[in-house]
Amino acid sequence: MALAPQFSGHRLGSAFAPHTIELYLDYVCPFSAKIYKKIREQVWPYIEQAYPDKVKFIFRQQVQPWHASSTIVHEAAIAVEKINDKKFFEFSDALFEHQKEYFDEALETKSRREIAKELAKLAETVGVPSDKVLELLFNGTGEPKNAGNKITNDLKLFIKLGRQNGIHVSPTLLLDGIRDDSVSSGWELDQWKEYLSTKFDCHVIFQLKSV
Repeated sequence: MALAPQFSGHRLGSAFAPHTIELYLDYVCPFSAKIYKKIREQVWPYIEQAYPDKVKFIFRQQVQPWHASSTIVHEAAIAVEKINDKKFFEFSDALFEHQKEYFDEALETKSRREIAKELAKLAETVGVPSDKVLELLFNGTGEPKNAGNKITNDLKLFIKLGRQNGIHVSPTLLLDGIRDDSVSSGWELDQWKEYLSTKFDCHVIFQLKSV
C-alpha cells in the first residue's frame, strides 16, 4: 500500500520540470470542477505539446468545510491513492463527474457511513477495491475517542499546507509558488494559451551596435 505523498500534492509531468502550476481544488466546488475538467481535457495536453518537460501540474486538495461532504470526499481520494497511487487522477475525474451526488441537498438524509459506501462503490469503477477503501474511511465504533480514521493524519497535511499558504477558497492557482488570482475557472483554451505564453515564452534578443 502506497503512502500519501509527503509534499501533499498529486503531480502530472516531470518532477524536474522548472515551472510548477499548483491548483487548490475542492471536489464539491462547482468552480473547481469546471477548471479541473478544462485542464485535464484541454490545457494539460496542450502544455505537454507546447512546453514539454518545462511544466509540472500539482493538484492540491482544499477542503472547504462549508460544503458538508467535503472532508469525506477528499478522504476517499486519499484512500484511493494510498491503495493504488496510479489511480488518483482517474478517481478525481470520477468524483468531479459525479460531483452533484455529493452536494448538500443530495446527502441531507444520509449518514457518514452511507456516504463512505457510495464513495467506495465509485472507487470500484476505476479498479480500486471498495472493501479496502472502506477499511481506510470507517472511523470505527466503541468508546468515543475522536481519533478519526486511517486517513485523518494524511488529510491534516493538506489542510495545514493550505492554511500555511493562505489559501481560503477553491480554485486557487499558484505559479512557481506565487498565487495568481487573475486565473479564472471560466477560461477557454485560447485564454490559457495566452496566459501560458506570457509566462513561459521568454525570448530575449540582444542587439549589438557598432561603436
